[in-house]
Amino acid sequence: MAIRFSHVLALGLTAGIGIWMATGTTVVMGQGNGENSTPPPAERVKAQASLPFAVKVETLEATTRTPFLEMRGRTQADTRVEVHSETSGVVRTRPATEGMFVRKGDLLCSLDRGAREARVLQANAALAQANIDYEAASKLNNRGFSAANRVIALKATRDAAKAQLQEAELELDRTEIRAPIDGIIETPLTEVGAMLGVGKVCATIMAPDPMLAIGAVSESNIQAVKVGQTAVVNLVTGQSVEGKVSYIASSADPDTRTFRVEVELPNSDFELKDGVTTSTQLQLAEEKAHFVSPGILTLADNGDIGLRGVDADNKVIFYPVELIGGDTQGVWLKGLPEKVTVITVGQDFVKEGRTVHPVFETAEVSQ
Repeated sequence: MAIRFSHVLALGLTAGIGIWMATGTTVVMGQGNGENSTPPPAERVKAQASLPFAVKVETLEATTRTPFLEMRGRTQADTRVEVHSETSGVVRTRPATEGMFVRKGDLLCSLDRGAREARVLQANAALAQANIDYEAASKLNNRGFSAANRVIALKATRDAAKAQLQEAELELDRTEIRAPIDGIIETPLTEVGAMLGVGKVCATIMAPDPMLAIGAVSESNIQAVKVGQTAVVNLVTGQSVEGKVSYIASSADPDTRTFRVEVELPNSDFELKDGVTTSTQLQLAEEKAHFVSPGILTLADNGDIGLRGVDADNKVIFYPVELIGGDTQGVWLKGLPEKVTVITVGQDFVKEGRTVHPVFETAEVSQ
């Protein structure tokens, strides 16, 4: 029977495999004993573990900023006066109306004069008689026909008549109640025909210039506020006005532990209204600080907030910081050296004192 070629080939392959297995030699590509062979996986991991951990870093420099202290409150007129009556009587006229601007000395209310005019006439007559008696006695005394004590007595009578006249005229003047300051008429305001007693309010005057922005500052921040300090006041109406601190309370409110602060605002055009909600930005002294992304902040083991950076020897160092402001773009920090290299990627995977491989932001980090 003829032997097929395929049978011979199969017998040959089988014999070759048997001989190869009998020799005990295994050759794996790339893992022989040659100089270009690759280390086994365990040795490769060990070698990588001995390399410094790579972190992304960035060098920050402090910049000068002008910080602001926010104070919420309201506007208030610098002067508000309730004009009271100093005598009693029925209100006959009231030239003043609500919202009217009046000048100092303008008539607000006029009361019924009643018998006051008659008392002035009576006091004038009494003074005239007293003057006649005193002058006659003085002439007689100069000629030796009148005693000196009579002249003294008549002089006293004349002086008393003068005082009575002044009192009567003053009482008559009190029937006309006039504005003590420039300002705008507000309520309460008496009505014509009303009986106005002593001490009752004829009108209320509000002086709108200057206007004040009133607020409160906490005891922890009050030392940063000074009289004359510049402030920007933003009103809920959309207005924004620059003013200066005019008053700082010397004692704190016992309930809130805050200090009253007043900012004086120019208001010559009377555009600012009394009682409007305000947000006042008090401009503080310039300072050096760093502006960073909040994403690079981290915590120390004791809970302190800060940044991790690298020193000249590429060792990790922790910088505790104080947050002093910020916005949607980042936060302002105090407590860092003026120029510092901080870790921006990998800061939560390294501890203080560890040597790292810093890679600046322009390069790629590969682990």
